[in-house]
Amino acid sequence: MTDHSRMCAFFQLEDVSMLRKIVLALAFMMPVMANAQVPQLREDNVDEVLKAMTLHEKARLVVGTGWGSMFGVGLLNADPVEVRGAAGMTRSVKRLGVPSVVMADGPAGLRIMPGRSKRYCTGFPVGTLLACSWDTALVQEVGAAMGQEVLEYGVDIILAPGMNLMRNPLCGRNFEYYSEDPLLTGKIAAAMIRGIQSQGVGTSAKHFAANSQETNRTGNNAIVEEDVLRALYLKGFEIAVREAQPWTIMSSYNKLNGPYTQEDKWLLTDVLRDEWGFEGLVMTDWTSPRNTPAQIAAGNDLMEPGFKKQINQIVKAVKNGELDEALLDVCAKRVLELVVKTPRFHGYQYSNQPDLKSHAEVSRRAAADGMVLLENRSALPLQGVKKVALLGVGSYDIIAGGTGSGNVNKPYVVNLMDGLKNAGIAVDEGAAADYLKYISHNSNRKKGYVMVGKAAWKEKAVPVAQIKSLAMNNDAAVITIIRQAGEGEDRSVNDDFCLDETELALIGDVCREFHAVGKKVTVVLNIGGVVETASWKLLPDAILVAWGCGQEGGNAIADVLTGAVNPSGRLSMTFPLAYEDVPSSANFPIGKKEVIKDVMSTATGASKDKGRKDVDYTVYEEGMNVGYRYFGLDGAKVSYPFGYGLSYTTFSKEELEDGSVIVTNTGARSGREVVMRFENGILSAFAKTRLLAPGESETLKF
Repeated sequence: MTDHSRMCAFFQLEDVSMLRKIVLALAFMMPVMANAQVPQLREDNVDEVLKAMTLHEKARLVVGTGWGSMFGVGLLNADPVEVRGAAGMTRSVKRLGVPSVVMADGPAGLRIMPGRSKRYCTGFPVGTLLACSWDTALVQEVGAAMGQEVLEYGVDIILAPGMNLMRNPLCGRNFEYYSEDPLLTGKIAAAMIRGIQSQGVGTSAKHFAANSQETNRTGNNAIVEEDVLRALYLKGFEIAVREAQPWTIMSSYNKLNGPYTQEDKWLLTDVLRDEWGFEGLVMTDWTSPRNTPAQIAAGNDLMEPGFKKQINQIVKAVKNGELDEALLDVCAKRVLELVVKTPRFHGYQYSNQPDLKSHAEVSRRAAADGMVLLENRSALPLQGVKKVALLGVGSYDIIAGGTGSGNVNKPYVVNLMDGLKNAGIAVDEGAAADYLKYISHNSNRKKGYVMVGKAAWKEKAVPVAQIKSLAMNNDAAVITIIRQAGEGEDRSVNDDFCLDETELALIGDVCREFHAVGKKVTVVLNIGGVVETASWKLLPDAILVAWGCGQEGGNAIADVLTGAVNPSGRLSMTFPLAYEDVPSSANFPIGKKEVIKDVMSTATGASKDKGRKDVDYTVYEEGMNVGYRYFGLDGAKVSYPFGYGLSYTTFSKEELEDGSVIVTNTGARSGREVVMRFENGILSAFAKTRLLAPGESETLKF
C-alpha cells in the first residue's frame, strides 16, 4: 500500500470514528432537545404541563405504581422504590419533569421497613387515646413530631389520620379512630392534620366514608339515611376539611347506599368539593381494580396501589367515548397539584435521622395525658408503696398499638415492669420470673387474623396459693388486662369485649387475697377499644384505662400510677353495661368472620355479594342513636358515660356572662381539667386547661 493509500485509509477510519461520535452525541442530545421543546413541571405551570401530556401519560399519572414499595421489591413497581416499606407511589413522567410521590401508612406513626440502616419510627399512642386527651394543642404537637419523621425518612404523604365514627364498640379498627362523637372526631383530626402538614408533608384523612366495620370491608354496603350520614358519619370529615385542608382524602373500600364510595360522585364531588370546599386530591384505599372509569368520573383522582390494566381501562374508555377526557384531565391536574407541594418535588435532601429522642418524650407525655381513670377508692396515686405484685401477661409485654397498617416498626416498647422500676417502685421478682418464662417458652397467643403486628397473649392462670404469698410480701397489686385488634377483622363479644374466665378469676382472686390483708389492687386496661366492666369494676380499688399507649407506654402508665402525672383523660366513647345494650348490636356482624385471607387483605378486591345481612349489607337502623346520643350523659344506664374520667385533684367552674368559664384547681395536686359544652344534649364545644397548681385558675373561652 502506497503512502497515499495509507493516508486515505486513515482518513476513512477517522471519518467512521467521527461519525460514530456524532451519532452518539445526537442520540444523547435528542431527549434533551425534545425536553427543551416541552414544559418541565414547576409550581406555576401545571396547566401547561397537563396540556403537553398524552392520553396515555395522563392515564398513567392517575394510577399508582403497584405493590412493590410496600414489600421493598422494585421489580413489582412501575418506578424505582424510593422508600422500602412505604404503602405506595405515584408514577413519574420523566419527559415532563414529574417525579414520583411516596405515601406510607399511619396513623400511630410512620410505617416503613427499618432495613439495614435501622430506620425505626416512633410508636405514638393510638388515635383513641389522643382523643381521650381532649387536647387539640397536644395532638397538634404529636402530629408535628410525626410529620418530621415523614419528612426526614423521605416520605411525602402519611396515610393518616383515621377518623371513622365509632358506631359499634366491636369495630376492629376503633383503636385508630377518635370517638363516637363527630365534633370531637373532627377537632382532633384537624389538629393532627395541622401538626403533620406543618412539616411540609401531606396527610390522607381516611376512610371516607361510613367504613364502620372490618367484616367484608371491601364489599359491604352501608345503608344510612342521608340526615344521619351528614350529622354523624360525614360531619367529622367536614370539620377536618374546613379547618385543616388535608392534602388528600382516602375513599373507603365499602359501598354507601349502593355504589362504592370510590365511584360516588355525590360523595366525592358534590359534597366533599362543592359543599365543603375540599381543595386536595382523593385517592382510593388500597384495592384491586374496580370500575376505573367510574372512579375517575366520580372525582377519585388516584388509584392505589395501582395496576397496569387500569391504565389500559382509562385509555380505552376515553377512546370509545365511555369517559370524557375532560374528567381525566381534572384528576390528572389534581395529581400534578399534589406533586408540586411535596418535599420530593422540591428536592429536599432527607436525612434518615429524625429526632427520635424528643419524639419519644412527646409520645410519653401524650400517652399519660389521654389515660382515663375510671375508679379510685384511695388506691392511687401509689403512696408509700415500695414493692408491687405485678400480674397479667400484658404487664411484661405491653400492647403499644393495634395491628395492620396502623402498626409501627418501633425501636423499643417499654413494658410496665420496667416503667415501675424506672419510677423507683420494685416489682416482685418471683411473679416477674414466672411471667417472663411464660412469654419466652410459649406461643400461647390469642388466635385471630393479624395482618401486621403481634397478637395478644392468652392470660396466664395464677394459683391462689401463689396470690396469697404475693399479698403477704408486697405493698399492692397491679393487674394488666390486654386486648389487641386490627385491620381485617372485627372483635367478638366472648373473651374480647367480655373478659375471659382466666382474667375474671385473676381479678377476683387477687382482690380477695390482697383485701384480706388490707392492701389495694389496681387494674390497668391496656386496650384498643371498649370492654365490659360492669360485672367486675367494684372488685379492684382502681381502674386505669391506658389504651394502646405507644412505645413509652410502661413509663407513661407509671407516671399516672405514681402521681407524677395527674390523670386528665376523659372518655371519648361510652362504656355500656352490656354489648346488647348498644343499639347497633342488632346490625353488626357478630360471629360472621368473612375475612379475606390473602397476605394483604384487600388484594382480591371485594367478595362476591351473596346478600348476607351485616356482611354484604348493613342497615344503620339505629339512626342517630349512637353512643351518648342514645345512652345520655348521666351514667345511669351505662358503666361509664361519654366524657367521664376521674382526677387526683378537684376543680370548680364558674360560668361568665360572655360564655367563658373560670376553672380553679381546688385540690392539693397540680392537674388539668376538661370542660365540655352541650346543647340539647349534644357536644357543641370543649377545651382543656393548662397544668394548674393548687389554687390556680384559668379562663377558658369557647
